[in-house]
Amino acid sequence: MLDKIAGIEERYLELNQLLMEVGDDYQRAAELNKERTELEPFILKSGRYRQAIQQLEEAKALSETDDEEFRQLAIAEIDQLEPEITQLELELKGMLLPQDARDKRNVIMEVRAGTGGDEAALFAADLFRMYNRFAERKRWKVEILSSNEIGIGGFKEVAFLIKGDGAYSRLKYESGVHRVQRVPVTESQGRIHTSAATVAVLAEVDDVEISIPDNDIRVDVYKSAGAGGQSVQKNATAVRITHLPTGIVVQCQDERSQLQNKTRAMSILRARLYEIEEEKRQAEIDQDRRSQVGTGERSEKIRTYNYPQSRVTDHRINLSSYNLPNIMDGDIDFFIDELATLEEAERLAAAGFED
Repeated sequence: MLDKIAGIEERYLELNQLLMEVGDDYQRAAELNKERTELEPFILKSGRYRQAIQQLEEAKALSETDDEEFRQLAIAEIDQLEPEITQLELELKGMLLPQDARDKRNVIMEVRAGTGGDEAALFAADLFRMYNRFAERKRWKVEILSSNEIGIGGFKEVAFLIKGDGAYSRLKYESGVHRVQRVPVTESQGRIHTSAATVAVLAEVDDVEISIPDNDIRVDVYKSAGAGGQSVQKNATAVRITHLPTGIVVQCQDERSQLQNKTRAMSILRARLYEIEEEKRQAEIDQDRRSQVGTGERSEKIRTYNYPQSRVTDHRINLSSYNLPNIMDGDIDFFIDELATLEEAERLAAAGFED
């Protein structure tokens, strides 16, 4: 690892020298400065790592002195430095791993009611609110891209954009099947029902990253419909886009104009196509090992929300919380932190770092 650290430190010094010599080439200067800025957190941490190792060596030498007072001070410093060095090593290893280019992006989430009829639609609405509250806690912004409501306050499906630095890096673990166990509001005999909703998590992408030729799509327009299917607009402003090569269909009707709905639908389509290409790329890189954490296998049940026991269980890491109200109010960092830790540990192992 020290060789890799030295290589990055050498590159950082080289960038400083190049910036001094770049002259009036402002574009080149901006590129060099961007790279240097991205390396700075690593350089600061590696500097502290080297300093701590040196201090540890000095403390160990001092611990062998005959002066009891100095020896005890040295032992205390060793006890403080050793766990710090271990933590710094772990953080540096994580920073040495290739970063997912999607992690810093905004995220498009799609929540769809699954098995369970109206109760599944109500649960989909609960999940939508959970992610809204999570975004509020992070001071991120939420925009509904499209929705299909039912008359009692649920969603057959809802797609929304969450804007915030690192939104994808946190929410990518939410992709999959979410199951709920509770007494539905429509149940007169108090029986517990099991329903489900699916969550898809997509990184927002720019137009230039995914080019979609006009002859690859079919655009249909129709009148928007409200909850229960009633028509809410006289003009045909709703848009349905079909991507002919893949068969992907995206619909948007929540905006007031046809152009706005088409723009929203195209952003979702680009995100889905980007996700398909990214999954292909990952499969080629890692044919033998596909981590379930972070890949969002949508056919698998990832989490169960048990209302009678106030328990939420994430099945990927066998972790439960008995504070369901807080979870449904957006406090899901409890699960996300553990999933992120597991993913990093698996990536470190795959990269050949020793414990």
